[in-house]
Amino acid sequence: MCRWLTYFGRPIHLERLLFEPENSLIKQSMKARHATVTTNGDGFGVGWYGDREIPGVYREILPAWNDPNLKSLAHQLSSRLFFAHVRASTGTETSRANCHPFTFGRWLFMHNGQIGGYPAVRRKLESMIPDGLYMQRRGTTDSEVFFLLLFANGVDDDPEGAIVRTIGQVRRAMRDCFVTEPFRMTAILSDGTKVIAVRYSCDPNPPSLFWDDKAEDMLIVSEPLDFDAGHWTEVPPAHLLVTDGNGAPTVKAFQPA
Repeated sequence: MCRWLTYFGRPIHLERLLFEPENSLIKQSMKARHATVTTNGDGFGVGWYGDREIPGVYREILPAWNDPNLKSLAHQLSSRLFFAHVRASTGTETSRANCHPFTFGRWLFMHNGQIGGYPAVRRKLESMIPDGLYMQRRGTTDSEVFFLLLFANGVDDDPEGAIVRTIGQVRRAMRDCFVTEPFRMTAILSDGTKVIAVRYSCDPNPPSLFWDDKAEDMLIVSEPLDFDAGHWTEVPPAHLLVTDGNGAPTVKAFQPA
């Protein structure tokens, strides 16, 4: 399983998130503690919002711990809203097109987990992406399919509803293809003004997802960046976490449509 983090608050340098913490994302890429796969070396990516509406993205196929450009970039780059992701492939190739975060227009998206039986259900899911959106498909992952389906389900007007509707759409496609493997995911989405995270599984074993409830700024992570459990709150399964970067987030339950 992949590892990721999102920061939303006062501008900081990226290295404070990627390299400096006790259990930084770079350390998690080598030895994750809350994942079934401990090494996340199948590429990485970072995304950020600056002075313009369209976010910046840097993605590479090297392991995050082995890219000197990332170290240099993180030392200089400052933003109020960062996405960062280290990838452990669930079967698709290691390529830049398959590295997270994904971007389209003003949106950033990244994901951890797997659509159960994806090879069996892939064609059905891809057929649900409208032709105009399908032209934006660059890679082969289930993560990118989910991202593009969000637009088909109205993410521009109702991002929370689009996430719930897309989960339901995937579940129905799995049922129609007689897939019995579980669908497990955490994911996070932003348009630069707010952030929406989701934790979900159709079985009792969803991937981990936490937020720092003691920090002044918003930090959402696949696993804590330190070993002090006292300030990390786990997002419950089948819940959305929504924040505009100011104050405590809203955490709400949902049922897939």
